[in-house]
Amino acid sequence: MTHQFITCETSEGVTTLTLNRPEVLNSFNTPMSAEVLAALAAADMDPRVRAVLLTGAGRGFCAGQDLAEVTAGKGGPAPDFAAHVRTVFNPMVRGIRQLEKPVVCAVNGVAAGAGASLALACDFVIAASSASFIQAFSKIGLVPDSGATYFLPRLVGLARATSMMMLAEKVTAAQALEYGMIYRVAEPETLMDEARRFAASLAAQATVGLGLTKRLLNASLSSDLDSQLELEARLQAEAARTTDHVEGIAAFQQKRAPRFEGR
Repeated sequence: MTHQFITCETSEGVTTLTLNRPEVLNSFNTPMSAEVLAALAAADMDPRVRAVLLTGAGRGFCAGQDLAEVTAGKGGPAPDFAAHVRTVFNPMVRGIRQLEKPVVCAVNGVAAGAGASLALACDFVIAASSASFIQAFSKIGLVPDSGATYFLPRLVGLARATSMMMLAEKVTAAQALEYGMIYRVAEPETLMDEARRFAASLAAQATVGLGLTKRLLNASLSSDLDSQLELEARLQAEAARTTDHVEGIAAFQQKRAPRFEGR
């Protein structure tokens, strides 16, 4: 499949998906969103793909929405923001969370607005030390979207999330690590090498088990204890039927590293 606004390549079981509108800091228009969704769906369907790495081209990760697409022309009708969020951003967030394979985000520069939200929806975030995160919505009189009000308070707490969103405070990579927003900080020149190695290490793990773990974590965000205990039991039985579980037990007994196949 050819893409206009992203690049997509697969190696060592990892699909690397790069937002590729560097001239506008990889801000989203509707066609780029559709390409990201198609790439996530392809990664989901391809058994050779066992992890996804999301990043941005150029000096930024993603500046959020391309405002040129949602600004009414002189005398034109006001854009339908609700429909836009529902069709452009919400499906990408759902696509990342419902993909039962690890998704790593390498934040190579500014992640603003929906770009920051998209990064926080991923399973692991590795940020360059020069990167920053900003919930910029209040600067233009809008509210946070793309899952920001769902993920950010759970990651950093309500008080800190409130200040980030209402004051549009810029958060450095070091602060994001301290706050528990991200997994790791890397130097800019080594970011992509580290992110690729990390994604490849995830791709070599027991893919089904990781995917079921992700399903459990998703469920835990809105579940009660009894429901979660029952889901753990059901998914544990599913994991126990995988080839990778058999291999993991054999490797443990033989005191060697497991050779998982992702099934």
